[in-house]
Amino acid sequence: MFFPASQPDGWATHAALLDERGWFPVSIGSFLVRTPERVILVDLGLGTVDFSIPGVADFHGGDLLRALAAEGLSPVDVDTVIYTHLHHDHVGWTTNVAPAPNAREAQRVSGLTFARARHLVSKAEWAHWAGTAELVGPDPVAVQAPLATVIDHIDDGAEVAPGVRILATPGHTPGHSSLQVTDPSGSDPSRVIILGDVMHCQVQVTESSWTFAFDVDPDQGVVTREQLLRKLEDERTVLAGGHFAGNVFGRVLPAIARRVWSSGSVFG
Repeated sequence: MFFPASQPDGWATHAALLDERGWFPVSIGSFLVRTPERVILVDLGLGTVDFSIPGVADFHGGDLLRALAAEGLSPVDVDTVIYTHLHHDHVGWTTNVAPAPNAREAQRVSGLTFARARHLVSKAEWAHWAGTAELVGPDPVAVQAPLATVIDHIDDGAEVAPGVRILATPGHTPGHSSLQVTDPSGSDPSRVIILGDVMHCQVQVTESSWTFAFDVDPDQGVVTREQLLRKLEDERTVLAGGHFAGNVFGRVLPAIARRVWSSGSVFG
């Protein structure tokens, strides 16, 4: 359903990525980037939700603040929020309200969860969703309105913190961005690429032509994915796939017959 090109039997060689029901599980959350002076969150997950769309997906979220607390952090410690894009599963903790289809009553938005942080997104992404109320997009009341007066825009190549640089990766959405994280001192040559939704599942490392159901520009998405993958076949590069349940971090191994995903011992 979510990867139309995979039908009817494209998953036969990728069964290890599926659960016992034949569904592919995904993780949905944030990446925490800490430097001696900065605390950055990349994307804000689902928020506190618990609902199902029969035959399609189950959504369960609500652990972000507890996960931050386990790192000794509270919302006031976060100084920067970077959105790779504004789909609903990347903006859920923007405020205290995470709209869900089964919400029994409207909640009042009390303000930004990370009120002391700069909130950053590409200009093209903000313009694409402004004033819209699509189910997969940012809720006008819970997300767009609270951000309207505080959102700042980021450009391709911008360094938003020492060693944290924006990579424009359009296709899934018009203003989609990824991030490159490196050692600003240059002493460590490795880098981490936070993908956003350039890829939704490890399968797209191998099946780079498989588009996703909610890609705004599927053809551009394929071009972006393939160009990025060619640049990432490097043992010094670690990919961080926000939806790669089970193995969020891994490397892209150069193609022999075809590319494969490797998640073992990526950090030593």
